[in-house]
Order: sequence, then C-alpha cells, then structure tokens
Amino acid sequence: MDWDTVSMKFSMGQRQETIYSYTVLFEPAEEGGYVVHVPSLPGCVTQGETFEEARAMAEDVIQLYIETLKDSGDDVPVERENIIVSRVATKIFA
Repeated sequence: MDWDTVSMKFSMGQRQETIYSYTVLFEPAEEGGYVVHVPSLPGCVTQGETFEEARAMAEDVIQLYIETLKDSGDDVPVERENIIVSRVATKIFA
C-alpha cells in the first residue's frame, strides 16, 4: 500500500481518523531554506530552513489548514491520485 497516495479512514476508539495526502512543492528560497506550497490547498504555504524542517512544517500547516476547514464546516479537498508534475517553458516575444 502506498501511503503517499492513499486517503484512509480508521477508528481509534470513539474517534475516526482520516489520513490525507497532498502533493507538496519545495522551492529553494534565495536567502536559504525552502518555501513550501500545497497546490491543492489554496493559500497553504510555509517555509523551513532545511528540507527536513520544511517537510515537518508542511505536515503542520496541512493539518492546521484541514482542521480550520472542518471547524468552519467546509469540505476538505481530496487530491486526485496520479498527479503529473512537469515544468513547462514558453517563449514570449517583445
């Protein structure tokens, strides 16, 4: 089972826990570290001084984002599997 692409629900006593999985982009920052974007969650951005810190911050910000949506009664976006990420270049003529 691939934990990176599966959303699972399971019971822990009285609580039901859901695991959400999202594509996360780590962009090297000019001043060092990484800026982290979660494309499926609009406005969900964080940063970290190292890749490991940025990844941990991504987990935290995703959890907070989802908890905020749930507290507001909003639907939580579920990212589709098999997302293809690719760089696309284009020419612009002056």
